[in-house]
Amino acid sequence: MGVWQDAPGVRIQGSRESSKAMQDVLQTAAGLVLLVAAADLLVKGASSIASRYGVSPLMIGLTVVSFGTSMPEMLVSVTAGLQGSADLAVANVLGSNLFNILVVLGVAAMIYPLHVHSSTVVSEIPFSLSAAILLGFLANAALFATKHELSISRLDGGILLLFFLLFMMYIFSISSPPGSDESPAPVTHSVSRSVAFIMAGIVGLYLGGEWAVQGAVALARGWGVGDAVIGLTIIAIGTSLPELMASAMAAYRKEADIAVGNVVGSNIFNILWILGVTASIKKLPFDAISNFDIVMVIVATMLILLAVVTSRSATISRTWGGIFVCIYIAYMVYVVQRS
Repeated sequence: MGVWQDAPGVRIQGSRESSKAMQDVLQTAAGLVLLVAAADLLVKGASSIASRYGVSPLMIGLTVVSFGTSMPEMLVSVTAGLQGSADLAVANVLGSNLFNILVVLGVAAMIYPLHVHSSTVVSEIPFSLSAAILLGFLANAALFATKHELSISRLDGGILLLFFLLFMMYIFSISSPPGSDESPAPVTHSVSRSVAFIMAGIVGLYLGGEWAVQGAVALARGWGVGDAVIGLTIIAIGTSLPELMASAMAAYRKEADIAVGNVVGSNIFNILWILGVTASIKKLPFDAISNFDIVMVIVATMLILLAVVTSRSATISRTWGGIFVCIYIAYMVYVVQRS
């Protein structure tokens, strides 16, 4: 009899938990959608104003658009860091970088083999590899000082930003000289409309970051997993969807340079700019288990080089694209199991 008396209460409790989990999923999804939409508005508004004042399309692409498309990851990591969810802040960046290489490049290569420009092989990919190695060294520097607490300190954040500055100086140094920029000019809107886009983008990014982080943390608590797992999976994939769409379309149009450059540039931005800013604002405690994820980023970046140098035409083939995707699936299985 007691069992029959308890059953309704159990059913009600289970229903409440399911309802709460669904609310958290919807909040996280809404936050991610708002982040992507707001970043697009910010880019449109800022690009329009920059174009009105004579800034070249190339410079707009290297600055406004690059920063704008990194804003979802930025807002998630900064918000998570300020709210004490350092694992989520770091995992978001590492997970995003892995998704970019293994899924974005993998899918793009399966659509159309990606020829990689020589400058990308010689400069940009090694720079991306160096950024991941630098992050691993800084996060574990405490071991060399016989300290037990691993962290990415404010000083580390400053070092990451310094290397980001060097990267931007390199980008500007290889830019086309004035008058040789053949990129299409961005659509120009009225000043008032552009300002409205920028303001709406800023507000949307703030709200989207709050919703995504709060929903993700609640999901982690409800499912009994760490913040890092949510950051490496749901959040990382969600914030990387713009890169996936952009590179997939570029591959479909046979614009390999855009597809590869989008991924390599985004990964450099994620580590040096996003983690640099986040750590500069507040020290990020670092979980040693994330060292495996850093190693995965390093290995994945090296796989790009391996795929290119073993090809006669410096191309990431469809076969390599499939290998990349399979590695990511195996990595996701591992992440879920280790949680």
